[in-house]
Amino acid sequence: MGARILLVEDDRVLAQSLKSYLESEGFTVTVATSYSEAVDHLERKGYDMYILDVNLGDGDGIELVKDLREMKDDTPTIFISALTDIGNIARGFSAGAEDYIKKPFDPEELVVRIRARLKKKEEEIRCGDITYRDGRFFRGGEELDLGEVQRSILLKLIRNRGRVVTKEELYDLMVNPSPLALRVAINKLRKKTGLSIRSVRGVGYILD
Repeated sequence: MGARILLVEDDRVLAQSLKSYLESEGFTVTVATSYSEAVDHLERKGYDMYILDVNLGDGDGIELVKDLREMKDDTPTIFISALTDIGNIARGFSAGAEDYIKKPFDPEELVVRIRARLKKKEEEIRCGDITYRDGRFFRGGEELDLGEVQRSILLKLIRNRGRVVTKEELYDLMVNPSPLALRVAINKLRKKTGLSIRSVRGVGYILD
């Protein structure tokens, strides 16, 4: 099954045409033709990407995305719209969209942009409510204030979740390694992230 896309477009002919094309490219597409229908789908199922028109007849696609971002939903979003003025484009990006395509457009271009956005999302690492991307850690949408050593240790633990990371492996990430310095760093990470980082006596640490 391909990436799950919620396509919100009130032009039923265009919506079905895009659905058929995207499914031929391997995606799984759910169509909503109104704001209220989109909200109904969002309440019942998770998606890997949203593709939305701005004007939905019974609502504003930009406001919908804005609400989703406020609820910590960071699903990649692409707007498709005949509204080409800079004001609406700016509103779209300000609301949290990653891309904005002006109608009419080539479906092939849409597929290229979808795949680019999905690939970028794959580079993110998630652990509980902690997200790692672009060298930074976020908790519930807020960036964590971590030093370079703390970031390195946390990334090592997350990438090896469920496996004991030895003290020696963690020492290699530290400027002045010592058992005390490592314990202090781990305790700070526990407090800042809320993650369960467990000590395995005499061996190292494991992220459950």
